[in-house]
Amino acid sequence: MSSTAHDHPATIMVIDDHPLLRRGVRQLLEFEDDLTLIFDTGSPKEGIEQAVALDPDMLLLDLNMPEINGLETLKRLREAGYAGRVIMYTVSDQEDDVVDALRGGADGYLLKDMEPEDMVHQLRQAAKGRMVISDNLTALLAEALRNQRSAPLKPSIDALTQRETEILRELAAGMSNKLVARKLDITEGTVKVHVKHLLKKLQLRSRVEAAVWAVQEGLDK
Repeated sequence: MSSTAHDHPATIMVIDDHPLLRRGVRQLLEFEDDLTLIFDTGSPKEGIEQAVALDPDMLLLDLNMPEINGLETLKRLREAGYAGRVIMYTVSDQEDDVVDALRGGADGYLLKDMEPEDMVHQLRQAAKGRMVISDNLTALLAEALRNQRSAPLKPSIDALTQRETEILRELAAGMSNKLVARKLDITEGTVKVHVKHLLKKLQLRSRVEAAVWAVQEGLDK
């Protein structure tokens, strides 16, 4: 990557079995200088191959597809080595779908009924390395985590080291590991180790749960 890499538009790919929707996203992004759709397909298999070949910055992935569903596609994308951001793009606001997608390693969850300008805004946020979730799903996600936490002990921020608390605060702001590493001047690998430790201490299963928990505790202030 050259030093001017950040001046380049963020590259986006879409995997969705509805041609009309793919065309809609393409038309929406045609007017944006900083976001470029480089490939779209209705086939998850082709999508996985092209994601690995083209390495887009971001991938919009439909949840409900007949051939291979979005969660399985997400799993296969990660197994194939695609490390870009994957954003689920779906009509489903079902609690289980949202939680499963984020636990499966998605970097965002957007609903298809959102306004076009909101969609562009969220994609810009995702391109900056932030996690994106449709506004009306945030409360639902927090409630789901509250209901699903089986551990009788409430996790406490006191269990964390100062460095882990700093990292948790950045996660609450929606920062990716890469951005956290840059901000705290440590390696991405070190961030991953700290995230692993803090998840264990807080009895949480994913960085998304940690981010939501931290927001609930007021750590994002």
